Amino acid sequence: MDKNIRKREARLKRKRRVRRVVWGTEERPRLTVYRSLKHIYAQVVLDTEGKTLCQASTVDKELKGKLKGTSNKEAAKMVGELIAERAKAVKIEKVVFDRNGYLYHGRVKALADGAREKGLIF
Repeated sequence: MDKNIRKREARLKRKRRVRRVVWGTEERPRLTVYRSLKHIYAQVVLDTEGKTLCQASTVDKELKGKLKGTSNKEAAKMVGELIAERAKAVKIEKVVFDRNGYLYHGRVKALADGAREKGLIF
């Protein structure tokens, strides 16, 4: 089997295993991360109702002029800060972090650190 297919399957397997435990409730919605080769996306999801409460990504107009590149740690940190600000605007202080099967390293860690710096608790 191709190496990339094996890596993707391993990530999806980790994602399914973690999602059995991690669940967004009214008190603590789920902050989920998606990482592509060019961009990084984050959203706060209320799983009990199936609603997205707020979202941020490197594609947002607010970040377009500020970013040197969209696939680096600096961009991920800025997305984390933006999602924290938007979550606080919707009166969300505490979340459950869902790394979506990705390793807690690099851009995923930078996004989480940026969100923590702006006051999001997880």
